[in-house]
Order: sequence, then structure tokens, then C-alpha cells
Amino acid sequence: MLRVRRARAATCAGLLLLATACGGKSPADPSESSPSSSTSTPSTTTASPSETPRVADPEHAVDPPGPRAGALVYADLMIKGKDALDPDVIERINALKTVKRSPVLSLGNAGVENTVLNIAAVDPSTYRNFTVRESAELQEQWDRVAGGEVTLEKKLAKQLRDKQGYLKLGNDDDAPEVHIGAYAPQVPQIDAVVNEKWGEELGIPTDNAMLVNTGIHSPRFVMKDLQKIVGDDAAVSILGPNPDPGAQQIAVLTGGSVAEAVGTFRYTVLGGGRIAPEQSWVTANIRTEPVPIPGNVTCHRVIFPQLRAALLEVQTTGLADEIHPGEYAGCYYPRYIANTQQLSLHSFGIALDLNVPGNQRGSFGEMNRAVVAIFKKWGFARGGDWGYTDPMHFEMNAIKAPA
Repeated sequence: MLRVRRARAATCAGLLLLATACGGKSPADPSESSPSSSTSTPSTTTASPSETPRVADPEHAVDPPGPRAGALVYADLMIKGKDALDPDVIERINALKTVKRSPVLSLGNAGVENTVLNIAAVDPSTYRNFTVRESAELQEQWDRVAGGEVTLEKKLAKQLRDKQGYLKLGNDDDAPEVHIGAYAPQVPQIDAVVNEKWGEELGIPTDNAMLVNTGIHSPRFVMKDLQKIVGDDAAVSILGPNPDPGAQQIAVLTGGSVAEAVGTFRYTVLGGGRIAPEQSWVTANIRTEPVPIPGNVTCHRVIFPQLRAALLEVQTTGLADEIHPGEYAGCYYPRYIANTQQLSLHSFGIALDLNVPGNQRGSFGEMNRAVVAIFKKWGFARGGDWGYTDPMHFEMNAIKAPA
């Protein structure tokens, strides 16, 4: 997968509100306008219904959704599978009297700076009716999604966007970068939204998820019937501010060769921000092995060849004293990012924290530059390079096979 910024192929003059990539205005933000307004910032304009919205990324554009139609509803439950839901399963779900609305969408996870985002690839014309009115009525947002841009929750903006207004969808070194078109509230437990063409390129499983509105019926009552229908092929969860302890979820990491090597797993939500991945995935993938300098570490099996190679090179070049075994803070640690519903890449066992006391979040850090260069050579990105730095953090972002 090529690491490209296709929106830059278009001229600034031909784009509607292309953000800082062209030195223009910020992405559409409904918090800066009234709920009934279709524009996002002062002095902006949106195409009239008779005009075709301009697109930032023609290669990934789909037909514009047009004006919003239909009733606004609330998504009570989410069904998510590893693969496409069986058409018979979808039909049986829709036949339930307790299910009022249930659009199908594609849902995956992409690691972005140690934050595993829940990314939905959707038909903008149907998905928008499950967002809050402020977001659903922001016509420009859905035109931008159709035009090949991404929309996401504003709380993630400062942390994850680059200086040109792009979001890298995946932690692989060559993961694609998509221009941010809007910041707006999404369905609970969905962080970012792209159109279906982008979903295909990102490797998000097609039609593997559903949103379910239960009308007057209790979601807790309905979810039992849904889980019986989907069986072990999918997980059913209540959409709320926080996942319930004991809830079943599925992590479908997408975005490149690293994600493919890591695999997909079900997990159970525990208390205190922790999760418990299914034992079959843990048994098949998580290992405790000795490596130079730190000694025994517990990580995903795929990381060991290049982690061992990186640490061996640090050792043979006389830099072993620059890594302090007593300040190593772990690799495999299944949990959410603190105070969020996003998994950490530590949950997959492909990230590790080194020299913790002198490399706190938000600081420049004290890690030796030569050591950093060796880790990058062996396929590790460093959190010290991020907008909101995490200099202790190294995560696998490319597959490197030692000779």
C-alpha cells in the first residue's frame, strides 16, 4: 500500500474548504456554527443542492449524498464481526420486531500513534441519520466524506492530525494518509468515518457490522436475541459512553502488513480500563522470550525477530548502557488508552516503553539519538516524533526480516 496524499493532486482553488494542506480554512466543525447551519466556519460556503460538491480526492470519491432524508434515530447497539455478516443473519436480525432500524456498515481498527481508532466505512446518506442532529445536518461533512476525506471526533484532532491536516490511517510506515474534512460527533464507539472506497483500500472487512435501533425496547433485552442469531461470528455491544464490564468486543486491526500479521481477536471488557483478549489468540500469538539488554519480555510473536535484531545492534555498537532494563515498562498490556474507549497498541503486543522516567509524555525525552535511529532502521516508530510526544514509546510499523 503506497503512502500517498492524493488530495494534494488537486488544486486548492478547486476544493471546497480544503484545510491547512492548501493553507486554507480549518475542517468543518459544527461546534462553531448553529445546529441548523450547513457551514462550519465564518465566511465559508457550501454547494447548493443544484451544484455538484467539489471533491478533494477524485480517486476515492463516491456519489455525493445530497440533502439529508429520513428520520434521525439513535443507535442503541452495535454488531461487529471479523468478516462480512451472512445475508441470512442480516435478514433474521431485520425480521425481529424489536429491531426498528439496522444499517449495515464496514468497521475496522487502525493504529494511529498508539491509539487504535474505530474506523467506519459508510454510505454517508444512511449513516448520518444515526449521528446527533448537529452532525447529521452538517451537509458539508457528508459531501467531504463522499469526496474522499475523513471526518472524526474533534477531541482527537490535536493529537492525531499532522501540520497539513492529514490523518494517517494505520501504524504501518506506508499506511495511507487521508485529509481531514470535518470534526463532528459520531455514533458512540466510532472515532472516524470514511466512505466505502477508502474502506476497501484500508482493508476494512466489508459489511461486517450493523447499527441497531431498538425503538421502545430495552437494548439489554434485544442484545440477547441478537447474540443468539450471530453466534460466535460477531459481538453485540450496547453503545454508550463506556463499554460495560463483561461486554464482548472484536478488534479488527487494519492498515497494512503489520496489522495483517497481528491478527484479529475478540475480547472481554474488564474493569479499570483493562481488556481480556480471547485465550486462543493469546496462546497463538503472545510469547515471553529473552532479548538483549531488557532480558525476558512478553510481546506478540511477530515482533521478536526485529526487536532482537535492534537490541543486538544497540549492544554491539556499544550503546547498551543507553537502555535501562530497570526502566522498561512492558510490551503486551491489554488495555484501553486512559479515559478513552480506544485500545492501545500495547493490547496487540507490538509496542514497548523504554527508559520511562526520563521520557514522559509531552516531553522531548532523553533517549539517545543513535539508539532511536537503530530502532527506526529495524521497523519501529518512536512516539517522540508525534505531535503530542510519547518519547518512551516504540511501536512496530514495518515488517523487517533479519538476514
